Amino acid sequence: METKGRDGQTIDTQRFADEDFFSARKKLSNDVLSAAGVNVVPDDPALPCLTLRMWVIGIGFCVIGSGVNTLYTFRFPSISLSQSAIQFLAYPVGKACEVVLPDWGVTILGSRHSLNPGPFNYKENILIYILANLSFMTRLSVDVLTEQRAFDGYEAGWGFEITMSLATILFGFALAGIGRAFVVEPPDLIWPGVLGNTALSAALHGSNKTEQSESSQRSSGYRFFLWTFAAGFSWYWLPNFLFPALGYFTWICWISPRSTVVNQIFGMNSGIGVFPFTFDWSQISYIGSPLVVPTWVILNIVASLVFWIYIITPAMYYSNTWHSAYLPLQSNSIFDNMGKLYNVSRVINKKGGYTFDSDKYDAYSDIRLPVTYALSKFGLSFATIASLISWTLFEKRAEIGTILRRVKLSSILGRAATSGQKAHFDDTSFRYKDVPMWWYIVSAVLALFFAIFASEYYPVQLRWYGALLALAVSAIFFIPIAWVFATTNTKIGIELLCRIIAGYVWEGKVLANLWFFSLGSISGVKGLAFAQDLKLGIYCNIPPRNLFLVQIVGLVIGTVSQVSVLNWALTHIPNICTLDAPNGFTCPFSRTYFNTSMVWGALGPRKFFSPAAPYRSLLWFFLLGFLLPAAVYGLKKVFPEARWLRRIQVPLFLGGLGYIPPASGTNYGSWAIVGLLFGLLVKKRYNSWWKKYNFVLSTSLDCSTAISGILIFFAIVYTGASKGFEWWGTTVYKVGDLCFK
Repeated sequence: METKGRDGQTIDTQRFADEDFFSARKKLSNDVLSAAGVNVVPDDPALPCLTLRMWVIGIGFCVIGSGVNTLYTFRFPSISLSQSAIQFLAYPVGKACEVVLPDWGVTILGSRHSLNPGPFNYKENILIYILANLSFMTRLSVDVLTEQRAFDGYEAGWGFEITMSLATILFGFALAGIGRAFVVEPPDLIWPGVLGNTALSAALHGSNKTEQSESSQRSSGYRFFLWTFAAGFSWYWLPNFLFPALGYFTWICWISPRSTVVNQIFGMNSGIGVFPFTFDWSQISYIGSPLVVPTWVILNIVASLVFWIYIITPAMYYSNTWHSAYLPLQSNSIFDNMGKLYNVSRVINKKGGYTFDSDKYDAYSDIRLPVTYALSKFGLSFATIASLISWTLFEKRAEIGTILRRVKLSSILGRAATSGQKAHFDDTSFRYKDVPMWWYIVSAVLALFFAIFASEYYPVQLRWYGALLALAVSAIFFIPIAWVFATTNTKIGIELLCRIIAGYVWEGKVLANLWFFSLGSISGVKGLAFAQDLKLGIYCNIPPRNLFLVQIVGLVIGTVSQVSVLNWALTHIPNICTLDAPNGFTCPFSRTYFNTSMVWGALGPRKFFSPAAPYRSLLWFFLLGFLLPAAVYGLKKVFPEARWLRRIQVPLFLGGLGYIPPASGTNYGSWAIVGLLFGLLVKKRYNSWWKKYNFVLSTSLDCSTAISGILIFFAIVYTGASKGFEWWGTTVYKVGDLCFK
């Protein structure tokens, strides 16, 4: 688009519009990035990255993390090493290597490789974190593999487990790399989830990177981290062991423990959690740390919580919508027509290859859902999926056009320039080669090969065209889902869409439904994690090709480790995945997936949404989700000066409550209270303090809670030392919140 200036010269107005668009969005994020320790000093390209100690420490944490997180996926309650905890624990290990290891090395092709190349630097620490971060992608894959073996009774062997796991994670890796020009490199896509990591990196390594004045400032951040870590570590012993009522602080239920209505409204488990207070950071941050999320995101989710959970849900429940009044108000279980847990084994023909038996179903019962489960997991999920399509068309088409105009096709395919770093920083000293696009394309082709081979060689009912369709669904929705996650730190899932598609195409086939969901949904979730690490690499000036290599090594090691631990656990833990399993190894997540597979794989959406079915009306949420972004877009055009309208994001309003159930209004409400307290009050009144300590505080609380929880489990719970420890503070929340029973 061109126009004439006053001097008669031609002006490219579209180019200026594009520059204004990016510069304005970039200015809005600069304060936040600076507070999180991003780009506070110029990059030093001479810092070593792929050192021997980085590989040893990173692979060690990857194996340990995969082992711990995979093993305790089988257990309820589950424990895990948190991502920030690994980043924190890697620091003293790296510093110890710096002190202990000698400077012995060899020179290869003119480059010297030493056991101790100098001070342990922040780039090594970040690469260790990214390498170990692959261990946190194991849970979903382990859940579906466990479901197939322990609940469906089909053992395909190590070959299938490794091949299908690699197909899923490798395709997610390829999605992140192929789409990085759209979801990673734009400066206005902040990815709030990594800001705690950058803040921790600045606190730990500030003295290595800065001059004395800046070093003093970062040193105070390091001291603040240590003090708050110690405080958080000590405090967590109260809600996690000594005084658990502080975590389940439903005090209104304690006053009236026998009132069903009181417990339905104020209860924390099968209630909706009005008056949401808790003193347990793990409860507050159940859906993520509220300290790293923008205020407008929290307000969108608060509006969703109040409207859908606090208003619509009780209205539907007490009006007996879908005959739900005799069921719990909130639960993630499915029930029969007698209000009892649905026994899915009564409607499955195991001898026929885990297919649905309609005669048994008619003789037993149809499936009944609690109203919150039906509304959140079904209705709002339908609306969210539809809204992603129309929201992208209305709200994002201008940004897509801008990005396409700024990024040439040749640069996307060749990727010889350092476009990712240059888009973020004005420093012209970058000399890192970018990753060619064909590297990621090869990764995608390998993923396709693994998926097709596993689907055809092993009898999992899916076939090659099912694998292709599942991966196509994942690719189509990846970019809009990544846009939402990159700006809000909220994941929008397409699990239900994948389940429904598979339910129609492979009706009555449980295994086909399971693996279509794995390839179509889980691959995209893992792609978000890879994309987030790519953004972290840009923020921390990690050479892109080094990051590519670390991610490839990590995904292979993480996959082999998780499959190894999975096979060991299923063959060595007695009665695993049954209610008689020792130490709580009952496989709760896999059991939930099994129930879901029975609904969509065995029963199928055709029968679940039949004309006579009570839940057929949920299909109207597709229309609601598609039309609502158009309505909001129209209001923004009519009232362009209304700033609050510009902050409404429909997919977030519809899909932001995806953790309910099992999460409740208490988790979301307490998360919102803390987030608004720091995002509005502290940030405005104590802005200098907020800039200096907000993200450091977030990471220290995450680290301290995770490490304290692991110590309490192994020292107190696992050893049996907690048996017999009981007083008012350990029992009142169970008596006072009937929903807990």
